[in-house]
Amino acid sequence: MTTPDAIVRIEPGIAAVEACAWDACANPDPERYNPFVSHAFLKALEEAGCVGRGSGWTPRHLILAGDGGTLAGVAPCYVKTHSQGEYIFDHGWADAYAQAGGRYYPKLQIAVPFTPVPGPRLCVPPGPAADADEEVLATAAAEVARQNGLSSVHVTFLDRGAQQRLSAQGYLARTGQQFHWPNRRYATFDDFLETFASRKRKAVRKERAGALLGGIAIEALCGRDITEAHWDAMFEFYMETGSRKWGRPYLNRDFFSLLGAAMADRCLL
Repeated sequence: MTTPDAIVRIEPGIAAVEACAWDACANPDPERYNPFVSHAFLKALEEAGCVGRGSGWTPRHLILAGDGGTLAGVAPCYVKTHSQGEYIFDHGWADAYAQAGGRYYPKLQIAVPFTPVPGPRLCVPPGPAADADEEVLATAAAEVARQNGLSSVHVTFLDRGAQQRLSAQGYLARTGQQFHWPNRRYATFDDFLETFASRKRKAVRKERAGALLGGIAIEALCGRDITEAHWDAMFEFYMETGSRKWGRPYLNRDFFSLLGAAMADRCLL
């Protein structure tokens, strides 16, 4: 693939980018760490073969060069030959594009594969040049699509501020809805229940008691406490969830082991 300018380059795999340099752009604030744009998470997807050859997700990560060989920005980017694994349903757009005589696929997707979790997508560290660097990445993505005959550029599940800035550049906004549960510094579950009406508190307590019937116990595992046997179980749960929901599982068993090896301290089972 060709790039629009020497300042932005394309890497066909995240292994070509130094992990600490990528993470300095994607996760500059440890207090707001987002594991899904981390080098380790994206590399595990590639090494397991969940993305890459034959998957319809071809890595083409955008790298913005900074001063002195540093990175000023990165974007997890893929050439897509289908719309699976995005959790954004654009099949209607693809049909309309075809009816108008165009070819919707391949397209350029800036996203975290198989992960509908909002977060940074055009990743630049904070500073006076942050907005300008983000704009360069967005402009470069559009130019990459144009130069390589791709139908369109999609940036999905980005944060609200970035969406507004991209809209100002001419990107069209599509708004969806998610439901998130915020932990408002509850010290105990009873603190959370106090925000409910009495009737709902009783109902939740009854449901929780019923879930623990039959001697079920809950144990939290993190870091070195997670073994391959635990990953075996999690993979079975993952596959069963997909079959129950008529879904298509995208992750393979290797991914779970690679995830555990790379970032078990960020995992909770």
